[in-house]
Amino acid sequence: MLDQITDRFSRIVKQMRGQTRLTETNTQEMLREVRLALLEADVALPVVRDFVARIREQALGQEVLGSLTPGQTLVGIVHRELVRLMGGDLPAADRELNLATQPPAVILMAGLQGAGKTTTVGKLGRWLAGQRRKKVLAVSVDVYRPAAIAQLQTVCEQAEVEFFPTPPGARPVDIARAAVDHARRHLIDVVLVDTAGRTTVDEPMMEEIAQLHAALHPIETLFVVDAMLGQDAVQTASAFGARLPLTGVVVTKLDGDARGGVALSVTHITGKPIKFAGTAEKLTGLEAFDPERMAGRILGMGDIVALVEEVRSSVDLGAAEKLAKRMQTGARFDLNDFREQIAQMRRMGGLGGVIDKLPAQLSQAAGQLDPKVAERQIRRMEGMIQSMTPAERTKPELIKASRKRRIAAGAGVPVQEVNRLLAQYEQMNTVMKQMRKGGLAKMMRAFGSMTGGMKRG
Repeated sequence: MLDQITDRFSRIVKQMRGQTRLTETNTQEMLREVRLALLEADVALPVVRDFVARIREQALGQEVLGSLTPGQTLVGIVHRELVRLMGGDLPAADRELNLATQPPAVILMAGLQGAGKTTTVGKLGRWLAGQRRKKVLAVSVDVYRPAAIAQLQTVCEQAEVEFFPTPPGARPVDIARAAVDHARRHLIDVVLVDTAGRTTVDEPMMEEIAQLHAALHPIETLFVVDAMLGQDAVQTASAFGARLPLTGVVVTKLDGDARGGVALSVTHITGKPIKFAGTAEKLTGLEAFDPERMAGRILGMGDIVALVEEVRSSVDLGAAEKLAKRMQTGARFDLNDFREQIAQMRRMGGLGGVIDKLPAQLSQAAGQLDPKVAERQIRRMEGMIQSMTPAERTKPELIKASRKRRIAAGAGVPVQEVNRLLAQYEQMNTVMKQMRKGGLAKMMRAFGSMTGGMKRG
């Protein structure tokens, strides 16, 4: 996520922190690098001009000139301006999802076709149910594309969100009103309205969404925008902002765009905060957007808070505690436990999802591991363990040559892969033993050797 701009800004931060005094020359060089970083990230040109001008004004002011550590002060200025650019100076209440109304609270989702509205409805419904403990109903008013209605029904089933069927031949406004009436009678807290989209902005679409807004009086009107839209997002955001009283933005597919220009431009263009960011295809891949944490991630400072939240939501803490207690009693760490640790990593979004939230120094060290290679290897490991008998998973020492050949054939891998898996299991077993003994240094060395086979080629 945002790899390109993060790499650029991390280098700029490192360079700036090394400056013991500021001159006009090194300040201009820094500003040039900032400008290039933003332009390469596909940030809108007016946003780049404003951002660089604000940093230049502060960099040449007394705040930096009178500082004992001007390089670090400049880092602080860039961080502060990134936070402001992404809506950090807007009231905190405006940056959060507002549900303070007589139920049901209606949330209208607007955006172009392909922006990810339907998937976002499912993700948001799941988030509301899990984080806010709300009962949610979703409805599609895209009467022009039956496939879109079917897609929303599928997404709702996966997200465990109630779906309101779209009556054939009904008008979008009537469908939405019927859904709200149903929600009111069945004590549902939130109604998510998935509107029709087009591949480009057109007047009939805008008129229809405006009518829906006038009829429903939604508490939230969220503009959904694809992070990979680039400069075109500026015109789209302006068009929607001109016709609808938007309350916030959802940036989708942020994990698929190394540039991130939309995330840095859309608040400046619309004047509305980014409330959520889509960070993965899975239905749990939606994060409440925090400008300060995102600025830290862009500058290579990582987002440990998000990592902790992801661990809390994805990891089976009960299973982890059970394993810890077993290890404390001297119980053996077997291949069933090893498989569970692999599954826990995958639930967190895999190795790439973890590395993305680490500070630059740690993520660069972890960057020696190729996430794609590691993910592929993890799937193969799971396949090999699945090919074992229960007795083999409990007692790995039973696995000799003939059993190895059978496991390899069952998993569709060479026998050497089975040998490597067993070696990695033994290393992880050593890690667990060291944890019991409190040998942290030995544990880290064991972990390093275990992941050595996943390095970049």
